[in-house]
Amino acid sequence: MKLDLESDHAGFQERPATRHRGADAVLTTDRVIEEVPVALVFNGISHAVMMVTPRDLQPFAMGFALTEGLVAKAADIFDIEVRQHARSVEIDITIASEDFVQLKQQRRSMAGRSGCGVCGIESLELLDLQPERIAAAALHGEGALQPAIARAAAELGQHQHLMRATGGVHAAAWCDAGGAVLRACEDVGRHNALDKLIGHLALEGVDMQTGFVFMSSRASYELVRKAARMNIPMLATISAPSTLAIDIAAEAGIKLVSFCRHEGCVEYT
Repeated sequence: MKLDLESDHAGFQERPATRHRGADAVLTTDRVIEEVPVALVFNGISHAVMMVTPRDLQPFAMGFALTEGLVAKAADIFDIEVRQHARSVEIDITIASEDFVQLKQQRRSMAGRSGCGVCGIESLELLDLQPERIAAAALHGEGALQPAIARAAAELGQHQHLMRATGGVHAAAWCDAGGAVLRACEDVGRHNALDKLIGHLALEGVDMQTGFVFMSSRASYELVRKAARMNIPMLATISAPSTLAIDIAAEAGIKLVSFCRHEGCVEYT
């Protein structure tokens, strides 16, 4: 499948603002991150509406379908078409018939917000909290983890273009085993950033067992669950983990590392 991966959106807009410093007030313009509703439509059936920064939308759709377990593999996605509207986006995704049958059986209707990856599911039974063990081997032996984390932490900022412009986005970066940042994606939602990243990696045929994901956010349940579905051996985050993230990572066999800085990190699994 050949896709047009260029984006017409800068990802931010300029808005008027008043900047206050002590007793002074100055009229100015500020760059503000874009957040728009994006409807994901599979074989003509609307499945989810997510709040997304409108860049990398085709990789986002690819990553979402894979990390949510809606398709078994990237080859089961035949076409992705993005339709821009005045204040929203619709993405039409054509998937294999066997995946579509399973999708219809799930009867899942999601309304996702930028801070949540599972809002709107119909029942607790639809939460997938029991991941299979990943097939990937561990990346780092004794003494090799911290240098990789330090390098990733040092390089991530160079790839956070929207963050520098707006101060309001998350980043998900793909790193090799040594911590070199090879690709990064940004979005108003942390789980969207990860879906965009995984979509790019899938489209490029990257072996996701050979590196790790480094994120500017906390480590939450949905990030670990998405990584587990893609056999990613390690997830590293700048901020704290949740208890469920640790539990899911332990069950899946994923190394979860948080509070990642140049000078140290905390390994939880």
